[in-house]
Amino acid sequence: MPPEATADLIVIGAGVVGLSAALAAQARGLRVTVIDREGPAAGASAGNAGAFAFTDIFPLASPRIIRQAPKWLLDPLGPLTVPPRYALKIAPWMWRFWRASHPAQVQASTVAQTALMDLSRAALLEFLEAQDLTPFLRRDGQLQVYEGEREFRRSLPGWEARDSAGIEFRHLAGDEISELQPGLAPRFTHATFTPGWWSVTDPKLYTLALADRFRAKGGTLRIIEATALTDSGVQTRDGLLTGRVLLAAGAFSHRLARTAGVRIPLETERGYNTTLPSDAFDLRTQLTFGGHGFVVSRLSTGIRVGGAVELGGLDLPPNYARADAMLKKAAAFLPGLRTTGGTQWMGFRPSLPDSLPAIGPLPGLPNTLCAFGHGHLGLTQSAGTARLIADLLTRRAPALNLAPFSPARFG
Repeated sequence: MPPEATADLIVIGAGVVGLSAALAAQARGLRVTVIDREGPAAGASAGNAGAFAFTDIFPLASPRIIRQAPKWLLDPLGPLTVPPRYALKIAPWMWRFWRASHPAQVQASTVAQTALMDLSRAALLEFLEAQDLTPFLRRDGQLQVYEGEREFRRSLPGWEARDSAGIEFRHLAGDEISELQPGLAPRFTHATFTPGWWSVTDPKLYTLALADRFRAKGGTLRIIEATALTDSGVQTRDGLLTGRVLLAAGAFSHRLARTAGVRIPLETERGYNTTLPSDAFDLRTQLTFGGHGFVVSRLSTGIRVGGAVELGGLDLPPNYARADAMLKKAAAFLPGLRTTGGTQWMGFRPSLPDSLPAIGPLPGLPNTLCAFGHGHLGLTQSAGTARLIADLLTRRAPALNLAPFSPARFG
């Protein structure tokens, strides 16, 4: 490859969002090059829970989280934590997070998130069919479980809001739970089942399949590190690539934005999991233990136990005690679970304070579009984000109002 090459679009990031957008741009007739410093499916796209979580319409920043945060932050292995040595660095982001938890902002973020979820769900089947990827789709539903009447009652306002958004669900108790998912500990007396919860057979294999489709259709995928954004394209360690740019580098996106003089308050939700052998448990549906901040997912490659939020940036070493703590809880909650033979993982989930991704032009650099900051919803919102990016690239009216997602919204 010469030191300077030209494409209609250069996508920085070969995760599920970047590759989905690259395929959508290809379908509109654009010549696309994807670059990534490690290659496809090297980050959070490989190790997530594999869910299309279309029912997750509420932002992480909310009055409920703010009330619970002090207790959680005192537990280094709890659902939400900040490592002490990172606390000072993340303080400005936490201040923005606190502001985003005000009721009016939560309502606005929920409306925007719901619109993006509706679009993403509508776009997904069309996208999978166009790329011949429907065999990766599962429709097993999701079961959120509660320890006692009190925890269940606290969840009801959220389900009322989901009902208003047209999300299907049904509440269960007693034997109804065990009929749907045998093997749960009796401490879980109530549950809510969402049948419209979809997933992929395995997120890494799905993302690698996206890369295969992209290359098969004439796309160029290079393992190379982007070092700076420019007016004409992107500077890499091998030279300048010219063309329009899509910044979809996940948790590393803010570092590249900074090379263009733009400071975006992107932080890193460090997610942990353990993937057990497929026969570790007879899992019928995804299980969500909301009070403990983790899920148990059935993949074609195993049973994955993971989740929680560690706001610890990109540079601190992993704390796999968090994965151990979730696995220990899972063994208590699922008494028949075999916890041997697992593989641990930690990955970076890009998170903005209001829980909405950045979709649209980078301030001051209209040649560069953004598609990052999806938090733990990158897979879920990948098809919808891809459609929006393709619309912007081909000057079509986007399917929803992009103002709440503007990368310029933070000033």
